[in-house]
Amino acid sequence: MKPLTIADSPTIILGLQDEIRRSEESRYDHRLHGVLLVAQGMTCPEVAHLLGDAPRSVEYWVGRFERDGLAGLLEGERPGRPRRLTDQQRAGVDRILRNPPREIGLSGNLWDGKTLSTWIEQRYGVAIGVRQCQRMFRQLGFRLRKPRPALAQANPAVQKAHKKNSKL
Repeated sequence: MKPLTIADSPTIILGLQDEIRRSEESRYDHRLHGVLLVAQGMTCPEVAHLLGDAPRSVEYWVGRFERDGLAGLLEGERPGRPRRLTDQQRAGVDRILRNPPREIGLSGNLWDGKTLSTWIEQRYGVAIGVRQCQRMFRQLGFRLRKPRPALAQANPAVQKAHKKNSKL
């Protein structure tokens, strides 16, 4: 019987590995297969080479399986870096964002990352980057709004007719 081949297999392999890493269920299944192959007599480096992982990763999977059973192969919690603001401070940020910056004595009509970063540093003494502040907007349920520029001395009727989404 002629062996089957897949066209452009290096690219396909990378795509399949990305797909495996995409969801918790597929990562669990991937680890399960790795432990199964070790249980069938393959070494960790052999399994790692076969599955496209680091040998140390396979060793970790086997160790967690030996210690915790199938639960050891489940996706663990990834706490990440601790937040710089306390929950109480974040609640204060959430409250302040519900009003325009002018109400607390800042310039501008809309909040942006730079304004929020400056306000947090002044208020709480915590330096948070602009990008992290933009992320905080999203986490708190806000969306990006860009003001539409108003042209000086422009005719509003002509402007309305020119807009692509206006009804004539």
